[in-house]
Amino acid sequence: MNKFYVLNGKRVKQLTLILVVSFFTAWFLYMENIVQVPVFSSKDGPKAVYKGEKGIALTFNIGWGDEKAEPILDILKKEKVTATFFLAGSWAERHPDLIARISKEGHEIGILGYDYVDYSEVKEEKINQDVSKAKTAFEKLKVENISLFRAPTGHFDQNALTITNRYKYTLVHWSIDSKDWTNPGTDQIIKNVSPAKKGDIVLLHASDSAKQTANALPEVIDNLKGKNLKFVTVTEMLSNADSSSKEVN
Repeated sequence: MNKFYVLNGKRVKQLTLILVVSFFTAWFLYMENIVQVPVFSSKDGPKAVYKGEKGIALTFNIGWGDEKAEPILDILKKEKVTATFFLAGSWAERHPDLIARISKEGHEIGILGYDYVDYSEVKEEKINQDVSKAKTAFEKLKVENISLFRAPTGHFDQNALTITNRYKYTLVHWSIDSKDWTNPGTDQIIKNVSPAKKGDIVLLHASDSAKQTANALPEVIDNLKGKNLKFVTVTEMLSNADSSSKEVN
């Protein structure tokens, strides 16, 4: 005996929407597992990378302060670890000696804007002004071949993607957040980084407000070495990599 079920138009639309959302959610999760370099991007537009295909990348944001950068550089030197430093232009102008040391010791330099501006909350003109000002600051410091950029607060939208791409920068996010800037305790910072695996980009800070990062760093490094992960710069991680994208609204 055959049974027939009648659905009204509203119900059909609801079910269709649920199926479409479920499909794209499943598709995105699947793609995350198979692509080599997951990225955020505007549709058919520039990309913001948050994960790579090889090694592990420690990244340090520095926006202000005079005390925390050197101890972290000392630890990296002792552990023979290379990292990527995202530096605010305003901070870089005040610390040319540390800029020279970061470069001399083989670390990569990326730009963290100029001022502490939330790119998702300001108009395109303000983003362009901040990026341009930062670019000029590093040019005056004779830091050459910078290709990486990170939104100062970590928040960005399509305008930020478009503008940084216009300046030929790759916008870099992260896949592992140490939350060290909240000063949750050395053990918690170590725990927050512990899930890191091959291809992850780890967010850390070397501004003075991150008071516990240097204490946590040696064990963070030891744990990652224990996983046989190779420390690389972000550029090294992304070289010769394929990519897929998640649309930024």
